[in-house]
Amino acid sequence: MARLLSVNVGLPRDIIWQGKTVHTGIWKTPVEGRRKVLRLNIDGDGQGDLAGHGGEHRAVFVYQIDSYRYWRNQLGRQGFDYGQFGENFTVEGLPDTQVCIGDRYLIGRTLFEVTQPRVTCYRIGIRMNEPRMAALLVTHGRPGFYFRVLEEGEVQAGDEITLVEAGPEKMSVSEVNALLYMSGHPRDQLERALRIPALSIGWRRSFEALLAQDRKNGITTGNAGLVAASGPPPAWPGFRPFRVSRKVREGGNVISLRLEPMDGKSLPMALPGQYVVLQLGSATIPTIMRSYSLSAEPSASSYRVSVKREAHGVASTYIDDELDVGDVVRVSAARGNFTLRPGSTPVVLLSAGIGVTPVLAMLHALAAVASTREIWWLYGTRNGREHPFAEETRTLLKPLPNCHRHIRYSSPDPDDRPQIDFDAPGRFSMQVLRELSLPRDGDFYVCGPVTFMSEMILGLANAGVGSDRIHTETFGAGPSLTPGVAASPRRLPHPPAGLPGSGPLVSFARSGVNVRWGSTFSSLLELAESCDVPVRWSCRTGVCHNCESGLIAGTICYEPDPIDAPAEGNVLICCSRPQGDIVIDL
Repeated sequence: MARLLSVNVGLPRDIIWQGKTVHTGIWKTPVEGRRKVLRLNIDGDGQGDLAGHGGEHRAVFVYQIDSYRYWRNQLGRQGFDYGQFGENFTVEGLPDTQVCIGDRYLIGRTLFEVTQPRVTCYRIGIRMNEPRMAALLVTHGRPGFYFRVLEEGEVQAGDEITLVEAGPEKMSVSEVNALLYMSGHPRDQLERALRIPALSIGWRRSFEALLAQDRKNGITTGNAGLVAASGPPPAWPGFRPFRVSRKVREGGNVISLRLEPMDGKSLPMALPGQYVVLQLGSATIPTIMRSYSLSAEPSASSYRVSVKREAHGVASTYIDDELDVGDVVRVSAARGNFTLRPGSTPVVLLSAGIGVTPVLAMLHALAAVASTREIWWLYGTRNGREHPFAEETRTLLKPLPNCHRHIRYSSPDPDDRPQIDFDAPGRFSMQVLRELSLPRDGDFYVCGPVTFMSEMILGLANAGVGSDRIHTETFGAGPSLTPGVAASPRRLPHPPAGLPGSGPLVSFARSGVNVRWGSTFSSLLELAESCDVPVRWSCRTGVCHNCESGLIAGTICYEPDPIDAPAEGNVLICCSRPQGDIVIDL
């Protein structure tokens, strides 16, 4: 007979962890007597991170006493109290290997439905004083599970737990958990899981992404259920020498470089919208790296990148002042998933400033096939003097049968011609987009300054454009993800404090930081954090893939090994170390 051993609740609290303030509800304490269970929570309970925990499908977390016994033996520890694993219900007789998604249970007069396994994160490691705990719960098949509350009521310790209806497909919590996190992801099992109506929305989307994921020679690369695809694998590792064959000054302090491979071999065709990393250097400046979008039509003979000279930009100044035709730069393979989707849906190319470069490559690709898709070219800049590629885009748009153009100058010059050089004064806003009557069923490709992108993304979402239709590209370091950690003033990336390391050189390409690895760090993630390089993470033990980043050059080793390998050409920085000089796309 299954039985409820303890009801545990706790409100979120702030704790200090590694010098940071973390807001968490992982600490739960047993309560006596009957306790009201509501649709979203147990009376007196709360979650600190509502993005990862809580909500209708994650109202009550359940963990079993047999797993307590298991972990006491595995970890060689005693003294665990009810609520030790952050659970609301400590139960006897509901093992993860037998409880199935969709099962319905009656406890007291309250009706529950099993919706998903627990998603583990670093906070269970804090609670257990075992940093590996998030990974251990997954690899040992003991994650626990969540209840949805179908009928509210009261429960108390000692209540009997009765199975009133078995879930369809009879897929256990352990099976579903392994289907997402472990390697393999068999299609028939993914389809089977998706036939379970009770499966939570988040897990359903993960399995749908895995089903849609491209496979290479029948093998899935990376885990699309955990992290969005980063694009196809890079065509070559590291950098290749390219010669500058042309240098063209465009409008708006923009310089275009035509780059040809020194070995004369054909280039793999890049996808429109992708970027490359340039490794630059000379006798006057140390080696620097910058990411630049390809700005022309896909070509097997050359790449074109276009760079705006910034007032204090070391790389752009060097390119403008010192780099000449015939000089050699080292170039990475094309990367990125900000690419033109095939199909017949309308295409909206929305950019501002130098953000025009990746969408210009998309326009080239559409023009090359004389696309009949509905195409919108929307671009904003200050004036005609700062309008690069003006004639080029007019030429590309002219033969396209279903194209629309709207260009806005925020501060037009007296000789800028309305309806010829630009269509209206002012900046792009959602009011402007509404007046243009853009197709909501189109694919929107947005690139430009951070404030421009934030406003456009929010506005498009509020206008009813689905998130899967809004595609974005960010120049420079991307946004950080540090769940539960209190916000602090953002610092520019810098070398770590203290004496420099003596190990391999680690280069964070987007952040412009090159530092030596030191023995004080246990992972590349810890090194990046010490440099204030923006990072994304959740588990910190090779489970969630939030920290997955591009490995531009070099080799790494894992400690511990990730549960499922990242996509080819990528690295999980939370559990890896350099084996030589490396370049990471952060």
